[in-house]
Formats: sequence, structure tokens, C-alpha cells
Amino acid sequence: MDVEELDALSAKELHDRAVRYAVRHGDFGFLWDLLKLIPAAEAASGNSDETANDLSRVSALLSDAMAAGEGELGDALRPVYVDYLSKHPDA
Repeated sequence: MDVEELDALSAKELHDRAVRYAVRHGDFGFLWDLLKLIPAAEAASGNSDETANDLSRVSALLSDAMAAGEGELGDALRPVYVDYLSKHPDA
């Protein structure tokens, strides 16, 4: 898919495709980058209470990563998913 096609997808679809591809291909670098971005995306989407939890608990980050395609958090992370998926057209 090209960037325009990816940009037309919902945040949830982008998240699901990117995370599924990364897990299937063992791309732990992308997953780690995603985990590091979640606290800032949570804060940017108005969930500052979640940010403190995410910074102190790795389990919260892992949980967030699996649901990071939904709602305002998913929207905040859309550029990350589009960039990743555009580099992996078979995703």
C-alpha cells in the first residue's frame, strides 16, 4: 500500500496492521519504539494520568501497545503506523 492508501485507513486498522506485521516478523525495534512513544501520545491525547502509570510499569506499556490503535491514542500514533507500513508494503 502507498502512503495515501495507508492514510485513508482508520487508526485502529493502521495499528492492527503494523503491530501484526511487527510481531509476525520479530520486529522488536518497531514495537520498542512504539512503547516509548505511547506515554507522549497518551499525554497529547489528554490522558496525562495514564502517562505516569506507563512510565512506571512495563506491563502497562505492553497492554497499551496492544490497544494503541483505538480512540485518541490511535489517532496520535497514526503517523507512526503510516510510516512503518509504508516501509513494509507486504504488511
